[in-house]
Amino acid sequence: MSAHLIVSDLDGTLLGADHALADDTVAILRALAARGHHIALASGRHYRDILAFRDRLGVDAHIISTNGAYTHAPDDTLLEARHVPAELARELIDLPRPDAVRLNLYHDDEWVIDAEAPTLLALHAHTGFGYRVVAPERLAAEGVGKVLYIGEPGHLAELEGEVRRRTGERLHVTYSMGNSLEIMAGGVNKGTALTALLAQLEIPAERCLAFGDNLNDTEMLALAGEAHIMANGHPELDARLPEARRIGHHDEAAVARHLAERFAL
Repeated sequence: MSAHLIVSDLDGTLLGADHALADDTVAILRALAARGHHIALASGRHYRDILAFRDRLGVDAHIISTNGAYTHAPDDTLLEARHVPAELARELIDLPRPDAVRLNLYHDDEWVIDAEAPTLLALHAHTGFGYRVVAPERLAAEGVGKVLYIGEPGHLAELEGEVRRRTGERLHVTYSMGNSLEIMAGGVNKGTALTALLAQLEIPAERCLAFGDNLNDTEMLALAGEAHIMANGHPELDARLPEARRIGHHDEAAVARHLAERFAL
């Protein structure tokens, strides 16, 4: 059997509503890895945040993190890092925003935030990953993989419009959730990272199975020969990816169920 690359988003896709991996998901991905297939985890999460899920899977998985800004090999070797240009990161840090909108930066080794936001930590309860609070005027603009604004959708829409007006195509702007506006360097997304990984593994896109649920998965799903949108996925994905297949809900281990059927496990 020819080796395939199976790449999946985490939250809303491979993880359940409790932001954990189901036992069935772990068993199926281990079985596929044992058959010689390649596994990759592709998420907006920080690399250090994703490591706990790879450890739980117990497979040699590649990690595409921070929406494609970083790619790591199974042995933790950094394969690629693409940062937001420092002058643009500084502009985003200084951009006026409502008091309720939290500014977050993902640097190479840490997550920093402009003020305490303990409710955000629930998403990371299974990994123990957390932020460091830094006053906005002291936030470093160098080595930033992603700028993340978290707040009410209406506030984020206004910020998005201003960012696009100021920077044009110099930045890649997307959403991972309705309250999470994510900004990377121009051309940085899960799809471009996946393109490079497929080339390194010498696997054609036709033998790539991809799973996702939100707008930041668009480019990755568009590239894969077999693209899958979760039942709970963003409604706009159907129009963006008319050839993608809708499968079950993330809280019912639908990725694992589909893979078990697809590979006759």
